[in-house]
Amino acid sequence: MFLQNTCKINVFLPSRKMLPSTSLNSSVQGNGVLSSRDAARHTAGAKRYKYLRRLFRFRQMDFEFAAWQMLYLFTSPQRVYRNFHYRKQTKDQWARDDPAFLVLLSIWLCVSTIGFGFVLDMGFFETIKLLLWVVFIDCVGVGLLIATLMWFISNKYLVKRQSRDYDVEWGYAFDVHLNAFYPLLVILHFIQLFFINHVILTDTFIGYLVGNTLWLVAVGYYIYVTFLGYSALPFLKNTVILLYPFAPLILLYGLSLALGWNFTHTLCSFYKYRVK
Repeated sequence: MFLQNTCKINVFLPSRKMLPSTSLNSSVQGNGVLSSRDAARHTAGAKRYKYLRRLFRFRQMDFEFAAWQMLYLFTSPQRVYRNFHYRKQTKDQWARDDPAFLVLLSIWLCVSTIGFGFVLDMGFFETIKLLLWVVFIDCVGVGLLIATLMWFISNKYLVKRQSRDYDVEWGYAFDVHLNAFYPLLVILHFIQLFFINHVILTDTFIGYLVGNTLWLVAVGYYIYVTFLGYSALPFLKNTVILLYPFAPLILLYGLSLALGWNFTHTLCSFYKYRVK
């Protein structure tokens, strides 16, 4: 009777959801090696292929969730990285598997750059040249360089000795860059547009005070969000060193005010030189 009742109880018990680490162990063959299908599914190449394939399938993208992340990157960036923890537990990867954030960021980049061209009184073809430069050089090119550099530094010097079996995914390093780049983009390519002609470029102390302060906030936000991204990984150590650039940033800000160096004026001159 006891065995029969026990069997009846077990029939109605709900099955537990396995975390990725548990589900991986269940797919191990008798010799302790992952099956070829399961191993391929979790390779970096397979993840990259899946991500790029979804890049052209807009119906499969969660734009609402990506917009939520963009909002919280300003108000509470820690909540964004808590979601990365959840993705690691459910999908066994830290990096995004949905390119919706990248698509929305690209739209923001295009719209803000066109606005920049309008404010600087650029022509149609000059604005297109500026747009191509900003997208492929400033965002993608610099992003690939920074992500690769941070990926190398974090894996080489920041991984805990007892956690050598873990590594920082390159895709996650690129995601951290995108997260940090978005607030910088909004501050310098959108909010700043409302002050450029009537305040910032007036060659007055108030002008370069406002302009350089916006640069201080934007670059400071980039540093802080980058720090949060790597400090969210439990197998990294000494991530506080990623906050050290704040010291030269504040020093440069003070020197710029003392010398009358207008960062935005330099940027605008550089933009105009690019599109000649």
